[in-house]
Amino acid sequence: MMYPFQRNRRLRGSATIRSLVRETSLSPDDFLVPLFVVEGKGIKEGIPSMPGYFRLSLDELEKEAKNLWNMGLKAVLLFVKVPENLKDNSGKEAINPNGLMQLAIKKVKDCCPDMLVMTDVALDPYSVYGHDGIVENGRILNDETVEVLAEMSVSHAIAGADFVAPSDMMDGRILMIREALEEEGLTQTGIMSYSAKYASAFYGPFRDALDSAPVNKAHVPKDKKSYQMDPANRLEALREVHMDIEEGADIIMVKPGLCYLDIVRDIRNEVDVPLAVYQVSGEYAMLKAAVEKGWLEHDAVMLEQLTAIKRAGANMIASYFAKDAVRLLG
Repeated sequence: MMYPFQRNRRLRGSATIRSLVRETSLSPDDFLVPLFVVEGKGIKEGIPSMPGYFRLSLDELEKEAKNLWNMGLKAVLLFVKVPENLKDNSGKEAINPNGLMQLAIKKVKDCCPDMLVMTDVALDPYSVYGHDGIVENGRILNDETVEVLAEMSVSHAIAGADFVAPSDMMDGRILMIREALEEEGLTQTGIMSYSAKYASAFYGPFRDALDSAPVNKAHVPKDKKSYQMDPANRLEALREVHMDIEEGADIIMVKPGLCYLDIVRDIRNEVDVPLAVYQVSGEYAMLKAAVEKGWLEHDAVMLEQLTAIKRAGANMIASYFAKDAVRLLG
């Protein structure tokens, strides 16, 4: 019997050859680290639905930023948990120059000047209704919301943010944010747009972390499906991406990750701008829960998931696993 001259297993025979021919690899440079910030002092508060992850007061945020930098993690994505008494339906606190987000930006930049700081731009942490926009008569107002998002972005940039990251999915917000930044002379501030953000069921733990779920009231939409994308849609993501690039986005994002790797590959094949993927809280929580039950091996599954995201075409990954991954990557 004649065996083939070409035997693919020759390139799998040892760890050394496998590493030499590996097509996709992970490094600390691939990660954005999401951080949750709260009011107070000395607070490092665990999040029950996200084991091993914490809400941090500003002093603890400083410690964590220094720790990340020392680990080789050089980019953070900031989110804030806003006290109930500061929430309203207009986003007033979002543009407070002395607000929690603005102080968090300054804190990270003061302690780690070279850390890349990205900031969440959306109204849901500030909304009494838990929505990413202003609510009126059972609807989410688009244009009025975008005006606030533009002010919010300018406020973040003045505080020192390197990139603002609009996660709201309002129409036209990238153009208005870019114009607002330019008008203020903030030409070096970048925009990472959540271009293809789906109305996913994987966001639950995140909303627990920030207390940002839509409230159950008769005049308030019960979900975010009127602005976040339908999980059944594929071509729509490409339209969103092209529009955001035309409006001035520097980086585009797909959110969530694993269930949308086909979208990631579609986008990678279409455009050449940097592409981020957000491995969301539900993806994190599922693995942590399965490991707790003894059903999966944490490190192996984590690295397989992260590798799949990068293999699909991501340039960067926002992940709650970033620290765990970097420890393994050495």
